[in-house]
Amino acid sequence: MKANKNIGCTVNECKFHSKNDSFCSLDHINIVKHENKATRQETTDCGSFEADK
Repeated sequence: MKANKNIGCTVNECKFHSKNDSFCSLDHINIVKHENKATRQETTDCGSFEADK
Protein backbone atom coordinates (compact mmCIF):
# COMPACT_ATOMS: atom_id res chain seq x y z
CA MET A 1 0.00 0.00 0.00
CA LYS A 2 1.22 3.45 -0.88
CA ALA A 3 1.51 5.81 2.07
CA ASN A 4 -0.38 9.10 1.87
CA LYS A 5 2.11 11.47 3.52
CA ASN A 6 -0.77 13.91 4.21
CA ILE A 7 -2.55 11.51 6.59
CA GLY A 8 -0.46 10.39 9.55
CA CYS A 9 -1.61 7.23 11.35
CA THR A 10 -0.20 5.01 14.09
CA VAL A 11 -3.09 2.50 14.11
CA ASN A 12 -1.30 -0.44 12.49
CA GLU A 13 -4.31 -2.69 13.16
CA CYS A 14 -6.18 -0.82 10.41
CA LYS A 15 -6.50 -2.34 6.95
CA PHE A 16 -5.45 1.00 5.40
CA HIS A 17 -2.26 1.53 7.48
CA SER A 18 0.70 1.76 5.09
CA LYS A 19 2.55 -0.93 7.14
CA ASN A 20 6.00 0.50 6.29
CA ASP A 21 5.44 4.00 7.69
CA SER A 22 3.13 5.70 10.17
CA PHE A 23 0.73 6.88 7.47
CA CYS A 24 -2.67 5.99 6.03
CA SER A 25 -2.87 4.66 2.47
CA LEU A 26 -6.31 6.19 1.72
CA ASP A 27 -6.71 9.32 -0.42
CA HIS A 28 -9.07 10.76 2.20
CA ILE A 29 -10.60 9.73 5.52
CA ASN A 30 -13.96 10.34 7.19
CA ILE A 31 -13.91 11.73 10.73
CA VAL A 32 -16.95 10.99 12.90
CA LYS A 33 -18.08 12.28 16.30
CA HIS A 34 -19.69 10.47 19.24
CA GLU A 35 -21.52 13.44 20.76
CA ASN A 36 -23.79 16.15 19.35
CA LYS A 37 -20.97 18.67 19.75
CA ALA A 38 -17.36 17.55 19.56
CA THR A 39 -15.40 19.49 22.17
CA ARG A 40 -12.51 17.10 22.84
CA GLN A 41 -10.31 14.81 20.73
CA GLU A 42 -11.74 11.80 22.57
CA THR A 43 -15.20 12.46 21.09
CA THR A 44 -13.99 11.93 17.51
CA ASP A 45 -12.69 8.93 15.56
CA CYS A 46 -11.63 7.92 12.09
CA GLY A 47 -14.80 6.60 10.47
CA SER A 48 -12.73 5.07 7.65
CA PHE A 49 -11.15 2.50 10.00
CA GLU A 50 -11.45 -1.16 9.00
CA ALA A 51 -9.75 -3.93 10.96
CA ASP A 52 -6.80 -5.62 9.25
CA LYS A 53 -7.66 -9.28 8.93
